[in-house]
Amino acid sequence: MDGFIMARRVYVDLIEDNLKILDWLNGRVRGNPNWSGYTKQQFATIVRLRMTGRAKLKDIAKRNDIPSSNLCLVLKGLESDGLVSRQVDDDDRRNTWYALSPAGNRIADRAMADFRKRITKLFARLDAADEARLTSGLQTLNDVLNKLKSSYNNN
Repeated sequence: MDGFIMARRVYVDLIEDNLKILDWLNGRVRGNPNWSGYTKQQFATIVRLRMTGRAKLKDIAKRNDIPSSNLCLVLKGLESDGLVSRQVDDDDRRNTWYALSPAGNRIADRAMADFRKRITKLFARLDAADEARLTSGLQTLNDVLNKLKSSYNNN
């Protein structure tokens, strides 16, 4: 078998293994925060909007893997609570832009800080050498995946 094909098989297997371990990790760090009665989907939408900034409904739906009709209900509730603002696109009135309000940003910032604390606690079991290896590996992974993403965005 060609060396390139063999290497590709190895990294495909590693990605599969990483997805499994990241799923486990997600379960360990997600926790069970009480955010004043917001649903998991509302909460995920708030955090993703904080991370990505203002976005169109169809783009949020795609990122969150939720049908636009369901997302409309989620966003309507967040808007009525003053956590999200919406603006019709002046260039194409079929599109609507959504962004977090200052109150929505505060909730997202609290959630992200809580997430970081849980990650820090989980990884506190690593020794310095493993932490350095993990940091280096994650940096390499991010660099390569951003390069791949860039190549798709340029086409």
